[in-house]
This record gives sequence, structure tokens and C-alpha cells, in this order.
Amino acid sequence: MLQINIVTIFPPYFTGPLALSIPARAAAAGLVNYRLVDLRDYTHDKHRTVDDAPYGGGAGMVMKPAPFFEAVEAIGANSSGKPIILLSPRGRRFAHADAERLSQLEEFTLLCGHYKDVDQRVADHLATEELSLGDFVLSGGEPAALAVIDATVRLIPGAMSDLDSARTDSFYGRDISAPSYTRPPDFRGHGVPDVLLSGNHAEIEKWRTAEGLRRSAERATE
Repeated sequence: MLQINIVTIFPPYFTGPLALSIPARAAAAGLVNYRLVDLRDYTHDKHRTVDDAPYGGGAGMVMKPAPFFEAVEAIGANSSGKPIILLSPRGRRFAHADAERLSQLEEFTLLCGHYKDVDQRVADHLATEELSLGDFVLSGGEPAALAVIDATVRLIPGAMSDLDSARTDSFYGRDISAPSYTRPPDFRGHGVPDVLLSGNHAEIEKWRTAEGLRRSAERATE
């Protein structure tokens, strides 16, 4: 079973999404367990404060290091070989290869920041890596954590009823996948490529390979 620890100031953010679709079915099948860790439980003042003003001045508030360290230590997630991932716009771009790697582990932890920033000592001395969804800023690490979880969990053997479907997705051992079509063959005057209706599986596979390569090349020039 894969254990995913999620450290956040908003545990309820995850309860709905993780109770739906593949993440929920994987949990029900005993393939994955989600542990929601409330960062505020590891504060020591009556206001349960997790942030403070930045040294050197400037706008916004910075999340304090101590609650993150104490939360990770309390759940024993800082053991050797267990990735601790800080979701951060400074991080390396999350890719399909990361989802494959994480899906094969026994445990990993996601740290969700909020406010202006997270104290750099969390990245330098607690997290084992930083991951980003792209060159944009979210309101917090929670949406990014959900994306990482969804991309990872669907690759666990048994999580999907049709693993072949995942293996033909974009980025699974290839670049962009070919476009898909279903019934009706004509919709408002827009048809389906003839090759897909031909029944010639060899030609269909050739078309899909060529389309995937063409679209990948187009994307590379954007």
C-alpha cells in the first residue's frame, strides 16, 4: 500500500476530491492511504499561528519552519528514503516520470505552502525535493498536491480497471497521444478520420503514431 501524507492548513480541501473517482477507488481497494496532517496542530500559541512577517521587510507573510518540521517528525515521515516534497513555484516541473516514480513507493509526503512563501529552511533542510506544476502561482500548494496525487495514484497497478487506457495516455512512454473520437461518425457536419473507421488496425496504429509525433512537434515549437 502506498502511504501519502499531506501536510496542509486546509485538510478539508482534500476530503471531497479524494472521495471521488480513481483516488477513492484506489483507497477503497487498499492500494493507497491518505493521511491528512493539519499543520496548525503543530503550533504552540492560542491562535495556532503558522506564519510571520518576512525578515528584511516586504509584502505578504511567510510560513514558519517549525510547524512543518514538527509535523513531519511527528508522523515519522522523515525516515531515510521517504521523499518529502515541497510544492513550490521554484521547484522542478512535475512530469509523468515523477508520477511513475512516486507510484512505486511505499510512502511520500507532500508539503503545502500558503501565503506569500514558505521559510527557505523548509526547502533546504526538510524537503528532499521541490516540485512545481508550471510557471504560475497558485493560492497554495493544495491544488498542486491534488494534481500530483491524481497523476500518481492512477498508475498504481489495480487503481484503474483498464491499465491499457493509461498506457496509451500522453507522456506514457511517448509524447502527446493521438486525438480520440467516438460515436456518432458525423456530428454537425464534422466527421471522423476515415482510417479510424476502416477496421485496419495496423493502419490505425500507424495513424495514431504519426499524429502523436506531429502534435508533439507542434507543441515543441509553441
